[in-house]
Amino acid sequence: MVQRPGVPTAPELVLQTDLGSTPMSPGRTYHVGRDPLCEICLDDARVSWHHAVLRSEGDHWTVEDEGSTNGTYADGHRVQEWSVGVGSELRFGSLDDGPRAVLVPAGDPAAASPAASAPPYAPAPPSAPAPPSGRPSRVSNPAATGTFRQPTSVRPLPARTVVRIGRAPDSDLVIDDLTVSRRHAELRALADGTYEIADLGSHNGTYLNGSRVERSAFLIEGDIVGIGHSAFCLVGDQLQEYVDTGEVSLDVQGLTVAVDRGRKTLLDQVSFPVGAKCLLAVVGPSGAGKSTLLGALTGLRPADQGTVLYDGRDLYRDYAELRSRIGLVPQDDILHAQLTVRRALTYAAELRFPQDTAKAERRARVDEVIGELGLQQRADQPIHSLSGGQRKRVSVALELLTKPSLLFLDEPTSGLDPGMDRSVMHMLRGLADDGRTVIVVTHSVLSLDVCDLLLVLAPGGRIAYFGPPQDALGFFGFEEWPEAFEAFEDQRDRDWAGQYRASPVHRRHIDVAARQPRLAGVAGEAGRLGSTAPLPPPKAQSWGSQLSSLVRRYAAVLSADRTFIVIMIALPFMMGAMARALAGSTLTAETALNALLILCIGGVLTGAANAVRELIKERVIYQRERAVGLSRSAYLMSKVVVLGTITVAQAAALTLVALAGVKLNAPDGKGIFMPPLIEITLAVALLSFCAMMLGLLISAVVRKEEVTMPLLVLLAIVQVVFCGTLLKITGVPVIEQLAWFAPARWAMGAMAGTIDLGAIVPGKVTQDPLFAHEKGVWLLCMACLVALSLLFGVLVSRLLRRHEPAIMRK
Repeated sequence: MVQRPGVPTAPELVLQTDLGSTPMSPGRTYHVGRDPLCEICLDDARVSWHHAVLRSEGDHWTVEDEGSTNGTYADGHRVQEWSVGVGSELRFGSLDDGPRAVLVPAGDPAAASPAASAPPYAPAPPSAPAPPSGRPSRVSNPAATGTFRQPTSVRPLPARTVVRIGRAPDSDLVIDDLTVSRRHAELRALADGTYEIADLGSHNGTYLNGSRVERSAFLIEGDIVGIGHSAFCLVGDQLQEYVDTGEVSLDVQGLTVAVDRGRKTLLDQVSFPVGAKCLLAVVGPSGAGKSTLLGALTGLRPADQGTVLYDGRDLYRDYAELRSRIGLVPQDDILHAQLTVRRALTYAAELRFPQDTAKAERRARVDEVIGELGLQQRADQPIHSLSGGQRKRVSVALELLTKPSLLFLDEPTSGLDPGMDRSVMHMLRGLADDGRTVIVVTHSVLSLDVCDLLLVLAPGGRIAYFGPPQDALGFFGFEEWPEAFEAFEDQRDRDWAGQYRASPVHRRHIDVAARQPRLAGVAGEAGRLGSTAPLPPPKAQSWGSQLSSLVRRYAAVLSADRTFIVIMIALPFMMGAMARALAGSTLTAETALNALLILCIGGVLTGAANAVRELIKERVIYQRERAVGLSRSAYLMSKVVVLGTITVAQAAALTLVALAGVKLNAPDGKGIFMPPLIEITLAVALLSFCAMMLGLLISAVVRKEEVTMPLLVLLAIVQVVFCGTLLKITGVPVIEQLAWFAPARWAMGAMAGTIDLGAIVPGKVTQDPLFAHEKGVWLLCMACLVALSLLFGVLVSRLLRRHEPAIMRK
């Protein structure tokens, strides 16, 4: 460092702690705290996140306390700011036994410890082996990461040509991770001395440099093989293993999101670092881009420009592998409220863990998460009976099943009273302290004091503040948060971001704290997730296994809904009784038309009413599960199987109540192929099923659950109009073509053909060609009901795609 002539220079020193030594050069600032991004990181509960600062001033060094909770001590005294030099002893958090640091001259032999050049993170356990030469080539600055700083283990490659990797105890390389299949992958030595990695049909995938290995792929030195939470790097004749234990950093670099062809900016060059075991709160006025930032950080809606570094790895580039390590708790609950806590988590574990996971293993993990979140006393209680804060804990528990390293929460305290608000925030504080990085988007400012860092977004998606939460109001010059939020709204021309960039707070918490180098040439590529879109997430279960779990879960949800059960049982009997009253003992010219019309209306109402709310009320659950590998077709088929079974049973009950024992007056007492009552029952059952599919279509279209009931009434009216018994349909342009898409039109045709309605009730309306007592016409009507059911199913599937996370639609 060059100094001006005549200006005294502070001496070069070395700060020694129990964890190692840190060389200190004049002109630089050294932060002490629990934040892993501090130059001197002290992992002690008595040390504040940002505790103190060491800096040179002229010819000497000073230590300054940063408002720590338990104080900074120099030479036996608690100090606010104190001159220090060679021989000074510092204590942080406690004078008697707090973490100790001693300043020694730079040339002192005692300062030449192996840790002297170590990065400012807590070092790996002493038993961890030293890293051999070589490093993972896809990691930016491995020394500044929690995962790749040092290998968890280094294994010499055995003489055998194949190394089996998996969860099974007899594997050559055993990975104790429930997201790993029992027989997961093989590392194979080839004849020319090179290696390849082969996936063995694992459920959660094997990844090479972030991309999923479909069958096998060649390895070169420095490649990263990802299996579960472990990464392997081939270096010479050794295999380095790096385990993601959760203590990972997040470095956000220049995220920009624009819409309307670039005319409106939602995020504008957002950059900030987040250390391991950190709790970050994101606040700001409505429209400041908080939800957009959440989508960009999770990779669900990638930024147009910029990079997100997940512990040194480009999240967008390696998204296929890293997305399983990210937990997201949306604002709305992501569990079925009718189930008990344990049962809901058990079904979630079935869907998220590999198919070869034993029931006992899943149960043990569920119990572990229940204990971690303090839900033991509520485990067998229905979720809908829990308080708002407890329900949020259950949603968090679901995400913790797969041990994510990054946990994002969107408005977790929305609608909670101040006591519950603080309880939830303290829960998040505990989750971060246990070894996770937690980022919470919130409107509440009641409990920001439990957070390590605060990010304030100003309108336009710009950073107005990033730093300790206790300093934020002072930085803005306000005493209360409502004043600050009013200023954001009233002073829209004020350059909030420019003021922050020019402040010492920016230099300390963004410029100095950022450990990862700024990646060049990435802007513009990140939003496209590299040159190609990632493959869909792997399915932890096969399609059939997913269907089985979903069917059992959905059946359990419906059986726990007493209101649904009552309506399900009562509706067909009520409609059937009405039809029976109209039919009397015999279908005659006066009763036949009305009886069949009531059967049509009853079939439509029972089928559509069952399904019209089922997709919209589960939309948030579907979006989250789809993002972690749920099969769209398995989800839709589970609805079809369960609701279809119920609907067909209701249709049979409706028809039997209405017509059993009634003389139907079919020609010669026979139907077209079968007894008349059986044919009519089949027609009503198929009508109800088709109406159920139409109800699912409505549920997939609407955006609010409240509008489904008016649409159900409208649907019933439309079916009455187009069924062909009230108005002449055949030969009327447009009306006839529209009637083709009305299930009641074809069901009425099948029923009328069975009993030859035209002969029983002579008239212009009943002389409809679809009412003819002919085999071909009856088969056409039934086939059209099947075709409409399939058409509605295809449309539902396409509409479900529209509601999936943006990344799933690429």
